[in-house]
Amino acid sequence: MDKSKVFFTNLHTTPSSNLLDKMERLIKRAGIESIDFKDQFVAIKIHFGEPGNLAYLRPNYAARLATLLRSWGAKPFLTDCNTLYSGRRANAVDHLQSAMENGYNPISAQCQVIIADGLKGTEYREIPLNGEYCKAPKIGSALADADIVISMTHFKGHEQAGFGGALKNLGMGGASVGGKLELHCNSQPKIETENCKGCNICVKHCAHDAIHLNQNHKAEIDYTKCVGCGQCVALCQHDAAVMGECDTSERLNYKIAEYTQAILKDKPHFHISFIMNVSPECDCWNHNDAAIIPDLGILASFDPVALDKACADMVIAAPAINGSCLTEKPRYQLASRTRTCTKDRIRSYAIRIDYSIRPLFPKEESITGHGNGIRWHISIAANPLYCRHIRSSNYFLNRESVPAASQPSPVHNNFYSKRNRSDNLHRPLRSR
Repeated sequence: MDKSKVFFTNLHTTPSSNLLDKMERLIKRAGIESIDFKDQFVAIKIHFGEPGNLAYLRPNYAARLATLLRSWGAKPFLTDCNTLYSGRRANAVDHLQSAMENGYNPISAQCQVIIADGLKGTEYREIPLNGEYCKAPKIGSALADADIVISMTHFKGHEQAGFGGALKNLGMGGASVGGKLELHCNSQPKIETENCKGCNICVKHCAHDAIHLNQNHKAEIDYTKCVGCGQCVALCQHDAAVMGECDTSERLNYKIAEYTQAILKDKPHFHISFIMNVSPECDCWNHNDAAIIPDLGILASFDPVALDKACADMVIAAPAINGSCLTEKPRYQLASRTRTCTKDRIRSYAIRIDYSIRPLFPKEESITGHGNGIRWHISIAANPLYCRHIRSSNYFLNRESVPAASQPSPVHNNFYSKRNRSDNLHRPLRSR
């Protein structure tokens, strides 16, 4: 089988070539024009960002892509599904208002915005898949009915999936509200009572009133109300809210992969990821912490698995920014957890990845910069990528079927894993 290609461009610009121009050249070089867009409805799956969060992608990128698609005869629209938690994007009215506040409107984004699963998140299509975990994923109707799917992804950390890449953008973001419940249903958190300080932050921020303080001033979870969204795990500063014993992020990643497969089933698709302003948590939050690594570039591919692997490798190889949570908070261990979550997702697709890299443009064979008092250089020629340095561009990945029996045992882990363990894989990690 042919090896998958991922194309890369860095963020250096000139007066005659800005970032929008570079993105356009990148996706053309990656082969997007091979898709027949004439009179086709094209869903551009993108995260509009929670109001207050400023790490989301600027609408200028979506506007350039939409303009380009229309020039090829397409009928593009921007889309995302409503959230499971009760925030500013839990229904279509608030979701559209949030999108407008963040610049995603027909004027600035040059494209109509459609909430894929309707007013209350109840409009979806069940796509027969017969997967191991999801037999018929519930996909937002507008996304399921589109003729072509293009994802535009802000690559960043994620409190449950390990990182937010193309698969998470599609598989979780494209799920209807009921689909998101199916994704999260086996990943409810628990409280490590001995670690709880009674600070009340999880109680104040639980959108479903599922947490309260007991008579001992310790947090308790009402599992009849908990939807498993993981916000308490992300918020807790004392390692008290952790993933439950019965499940970790591995099952969630498997489900995300199956939902992605359902969305892309029998459709032309293309994917663009932006490694810039890499925040440690999802854009679903109403705030964003300082970037954890330097801005690296833009990547594009027809293969979302290869794209996620390429992005993860580049982020792992990049140096941490001094003063970010990676250097100030030991519990954030992005490199090892990103590797694990990447492997989990790749195993979900039952493929083996082996790639070599060639530069897209001669001048973009490496990325260099200054930070933390040192000069760093990331070289992308090696496999795997190594940090002294990163060199990046085309990823060629062998896609070979892997018999289930020959696959390595799954490793349970997530971005906020809390407990160290060697013999019990069903217990989440605690960082030291």
